[in-house]
Amino acid sequence: MVSCGGRKEEGFTIAVDYFQRRYPGTTIVFDISIVYIFVAFGAVLLNNLLVELVPLNTRIVFGYVVSLVMLVFVSFFEIWWPDTFPPSLSYRITLLSVSVVAFGCTVQQSSFYGYTGMLPKRYTQAVMTGESTAGLIISGNRIVTKLLLDDQRTNTMIFFVLSIVFVLVCLGTHLAVQKTTFIQFYLNQCHSAEDNEDLMCITLEPSDCPTSDYPILVEVGPIGSTVTPSDSTATFHSASTLPVSASVDPVDSQAPSYRVEHVILGHVRAGRTSTYTRSIRMWSAIKRGVVARWRVGRSVWHYMLAIALAYFVTLCLYPGIVTEVVSCRMGSWMPVVMMATFNLFDFIGKVLASVPYDWTRRQLVGGSVARILLVPLLMVCAGPRAAPLVPGEATPMLLSALLGLTNGVLGSVPMILAPTKVPDDHRELTGNIMTLSYYVGLTLGASVAYGLDDTLGPPDHTRCPQFRIAHLPNVTYTAVG
Repeated sequence: MVSCGGRKEEGFTIAVDYFQRRYPGTTIVFDISIVYIFVAFGAVLLNNLLVELVPLNTRIVFGYVVSLVMLVFVSFFEIWWPDTFPPSLSYRITLLSVSVVAFGCTVQQSSFYGYTGMLPKRYTQAVMTGESTAGLIISGNRIVTKLLLDDQRTNTMIFFVLSIVFVLVCLGTHLAVQKTTFIQFYLNQCHSAEDNEDLMCITLEPSDCPTSDYPILVEVGPIGSTVTPSDSTATFHSASTLPVSASVDPVDSQAPSYRVEHVILGHVRAGRTSTYTRSIRMWSAIKRGVVARWRVGRSVWHYMLAIALAYFVTLCLYPGIVTEVVSCRMGSWMPVVMMATFNLFDFIGKVLASVPYDWTRRQLVGGSVARILLVPLLMVCAGPRAAPLVPGEATPMLLSALLGLTNGVLGSVPMILAPTKVPDDHRELTGNIMTLSYYVGLTLGASVAYGLDDTLGPPDHTRCPQFRIAHLPNVTYTAVG
């Protein structure tokens, strides 16, 4: 299984050269990143609340549909007909499009991690490798379209059209894969565990029942087990009204036994539950949900911290600071190559994450903390703007590669290992909680990136004059109010 999800704002940020030229003097790349992350953070919180209410496959398909609609909209109204809206309005529409994509795709991505959390752990690694593969393909797409065509608008339009085709292929692949026997086996296995967990948690007292003919089971076993009125582990209220589908106890032929699901579901299906009883059950479900999340968090908090720190450092630098490294020799190619380098080594890192190794929790957290050193190292490659402390292209590209490689490993291993530390019935929930930690790191990192950009100072438009004169004679800059 390979994920085609990932952070689809990369469809916007990979075309950094187009947006920087269309909106010069703005923080367009930072704005795209921060808008995506903040909306995504809200979406992942919502998804964690609604995980039990909206079917898994519905949430995933929803993300694909939203992505397709917004990518088509941006392709035509932002790129092909750029004069459709006034410049300032166009800027805001672009960010609004990013926010809509963020909501749909985050619900999808969080659901994907919950989805693969119910499968063997190598499939979680496959999904994360798929995300890096998608980023690598998008970077390659941008490089090829930029090489083949000099016209900025045309090559960007082709870039977006190819991205739309890629998303369509992913949607078709997902719909085909989720129907396979292999996938259905593991999904049904986890759902069965959840059903048994629910039945084991149902506890009602006779006083909770508003009617005397409602059968009350104080302690129950899993589906398929049988109990009798004389059984010390079960107590019935008004046993004379129990379902007629009772069988005979094999030990005491005079004592009828009842299948647990008959006792619990018989009157529910008959519609005899009162509003008061339903309220009790709803509150019980909410309480179980909170308790389940607390227990999962206690079991995997090291992995939550490790992945949050890993993506915090990554978003401090990528895509914002990485695209601010200027090269007078490479010109508009520099940010494109820097992002492609990151995506290539991120992919390699996620492949390396599948190599058998007994990662300890301390190693994962320590590795994520050590990555903080990359922040000042890349900052001195981008600033001061007029004369960076570390000039040239080799050092920033090396650091971008290291940033991607460590992101691939430390951003994948915690997500892979966390679902293996909890019972089967909590695996989807664990995937969603890990995704929440992932977005906490993204949100904090994207916020800090603005402060880092401010420390670099305003852009220096006097740098690389030979590049501007030789390569940009026909570019019309659009003022953004």
